[in-house]
Amino acid sequence: MLKALFCSLITCLPVSHSHAGDFENYEELQALITSLEKETIYPHGELAGIFAEVKRQNKALEAMMRPAESTKEWKDYRPQFLSNDRINKGLDFWDKHQEALNKAEAQYGVPPEIIIAIIGVETKYGGNKGSFRVVDTLASLAFDFPRRSTFFRQELKSFLILSKEQGLNPLDVYGSYAGAMGYPQFMPSSWRNLAIDFDGDNKIDLLNNPVDAIGSVANYFKSNGWKSNEAVAIRAQIIADNYDEAINSKDLKTVSTLAEVKSKGLDVKEGSFTAKTPVSALRLQGDNGAEFWLAFNNFYVITTYNRSTLYAMAVFQLSQALKEAHSQLNNPPEVVEPTVTTPVTVPNETPVTPAT
Repeated sequence: MLKALFCSLITCLPVSHSHAGDFENYEELQALITSLEKETIYPHGELAGIFAEVKRQNKALEAMMRPAESTKEWKDYRPQFLSNDRINKGLDFWDKHQEALNKAEAQYGVPPEIIIAIIGVETKYGGNKGSFRVVDTLASLAFDFPRRSTFFRQELKSFLILSKEQGLNPLDVYGSYAGAMGYPQFMPSSWRNLAIDFDGDNKIDLLNNPVDAIGSVANYFKSNGWKSNEAVAIRAQIIADNYDEAINSKDLKTVSTLAEVKSKGLDVKEGSFTAKTPVSALRLQGDNGAEFWLAFNNFYVITTYNRSTLYAMAVFQLSQALKEAHSQLNNPPEVVEPTVTTPVTVPNETPVTPAT
């Protein structure tokens, strides 16, 4: 009877449908929650409820271990971004947002083709903004990716603050495997610090508003040192046997001058630059062996978006393809009509009879 009573009491207990998130017992998470509650950004208990739903994102952890930028050669990386489809869609984006792009160039000095190329490389002009839930990804990288845990812990905190500022539900926002979001794939800290309301609707929306994305990319580049009307990169040519000494394979910045690179065996193929122009020489493995490039300040501004020379070169070359195609569309070669020559009619003349 006691056994039956005990079983009856068990079956009468309410069943809890709550479940623990994958990080609820992590000390670092509890410290983060405490910090945000002390700063009165979140009321007590709200973050605990959110993180009860957060799951470890193993695919994100795996992807961070093998990014394409570190596993592919240029000849294999380039075709991903320099396709006819991506160029044509970029031209459509340019046509649709011409006014915003012109305004961004006038205000920030960043040309339309660079802005479009960034958005094209990042999300195919908004067509692929990412399928990873951002809070899952950032928590996984913050707490289970020790090599960059400090960076991602800060980004997780920025994302949670951003969600409050923008009225977003942290459990409803999706992005890349690194936690980047929207048309331009801004990380949370970049969104909070550099994203702008470019269409004047009193809201900064990178998730759904391409105009805000355009202005924000331009502002990002200017803030990171973009110099208007200056070169990005140019092909180099071998002029001496010691050219290997000129290559910069480590630093994502200009480390030489044009004169120094020239003394080590590389020079520009075309164009005119002063001997003191800051540059770095690059070697990329192309379809026909080594390609040599000279990269300027603006090239390394692109690497602040993604710290990879392959990424920066893909953005640069896509921008040049877009610029050329746009120019051809808007300035088609003049068609010279063939000259029609009117036959000259010679009037009949009375033959002259020779004198006898």
